[in-house]
Amino acid sequence: QVQLVESGGGLVQAGGSLRLSCAASGRTASSYSIGWFRQAPGKGREFVARISRGTGRDTYTDSVKGRFTISRDNAKNTVYLQMNSLKPEDTAVYYCAADNKYSSIYYPSPDECDYWGQGTQVTVSS
Repeated sequence: QVQLVESGGGLVQAGGSLRLSCAASGRTASSYSIGWFRQAPGKGREFVARISRGTGRDTYTDSVKGRFTISRDNAKNTVYLQMNSLKPEDTAVYYCAADNKYSSIYYPSPDECDYWGQGTQVTVSS
């Protein structure tokens, strides 16, 4: 079992920044890659970014490349999502999720993730 807890969401003006955190716990937490997904009202859950276990290779959806950065602190079992130059269309509930795919470069679908956090709201005002 892996437990994931997100924090760091909030309200920010367009152009601003936020940093989300995902704290992982559980006996096998280090065996998983961690990704961020988001879900806007009335829309499906979409992949945002992922950092792989082992190599720490990061992948991003095109709409956030150059603005968001995912990183992990293995000593703290925590994954971060630094979000800069935020836009109103980034408004969503953000979730972190764990997957055990072997590929370092991977874009998991929500169905491929084994564990999820409870989500944290990010609202970007125009």
